[in-house]
Amino acid sequence: MRFMIIVKSCDAFEAEVSPEAPEELMAEMAAYHEELARAGVLLDGSGLHPSRTGWRIHYDAAGGRRVVDGPFAEAKELIAGYTLIQVRSREEALEWSRRYPNPAGKGQAAVIELRQLIELDEFPPSAVLEKMRAIDGLGKA
Repeated sequence: MRFMIIVKSCDAFEAEVSPEAPEELMAEMAAYHEELARAGVLLDGSGLHPSRTGWRIHYDAAGGRRVVDGPFAEAKELIAGYTLIQVRSREEALEWSRRYPNPAGKGQAAVIELRQLIELDEFPPSAVLEKMRAIDGLGKA
């Protein structure tokens, strides 16, 4: 089972000019991710630049698309980073998430969210699904 630990953004993260974090926080994050790696459950993890450097693609009902450049208004609805893990159970994912260091630093308000990834095995069999499986990296559990 793969889970994504999503670090929710906040006004301070969105205001960053360059990626900076207190050394103590970086050390906590490094230690946590090293522990995940030693346990064999770490798949990937990274921070994201503020939304002002990104864009969104909006799709309309007529099939059209338009690009909307950042920044985006509600920081609490944005993602600041993620850690992708592969574990045996929801309970194991919950246990790892409880140990995640506060991404904003000790004493600061912050939110992380855990979401399970949908695996290709969850879809009914089909020719299209088999094409997806053939793409290297997709549907790896």
